[in-house]
Amino acid sequence: MKGLFITFEGGECSGKTTIIKTLCKVLEEKGISYISTREPGGIDIAEQIRSIILDVKNTAMTEETEALLYAASRMQHLKERVIPAIERGDIVICDRFLDSSLAYQGYARKLGMDAILKINHFALDHLPDLTLFIDVKPEVALKRLGNRNKSDRLDLEELEFHQNVYDGYHQVCQMYPDRIRRIDGNRELEVIVEECVSIILEFIGR
Repeated sequence: MKGLFITFEGGECSGKTTIIKTLCKVLEEKGISYISTREPGGIDIAEQIRSIILDVKNTAMTEETEALLYAASRMQHLKERVIPAIERGDIVICDRFLDSSLAYQGYARKLGMDAILKINHFALDHLPDLTLFIDVKPEVALKRLGNRNKSDRLDLEELEFHQNVYDGYHQVCQMYPDRIRRIDGNRELEVIVEECVSIILEFIGR
């Protein structure tokens, strides 16, 4: 029996890391076989690509290069880690996937959704079974960002860019209404975590 592919999406400081950490603890307590991974990254080659994408020194990187690096990382990650886990029956919990590229590069970088879908065409055969979009207003997220010790290249973008990412995610939600569940991320984190865990446990149990 094949496993499930579940992804989390949202802008910077949307709380995805904390939510996933709690979810994995619950899955472990219930004896549910899973893996937790992320994009870009999750495996050695993809992590190397991640370091290039997010390095604050790489300000000369073009929008097209950024999008292609994400797509390359995604394909390696899919083939090396995600697909094998699904085929052996695991639940795959992934922090970001194709929807991030659509929102960030397709919409915010203005490359176009169709262009992003074309360069990620290999990934379209492996779309998630369920995606939770943590909907946090950019101004709220950036206040949280101010408490971080480190910032990457995308963190350092202006508010306008993060607003465009936010708008892009709402466009993506309209593209995949049957797959994406919107979660109000402007509430207390404990409430958000509880809702996300409940949704996923119910989904797994079907």
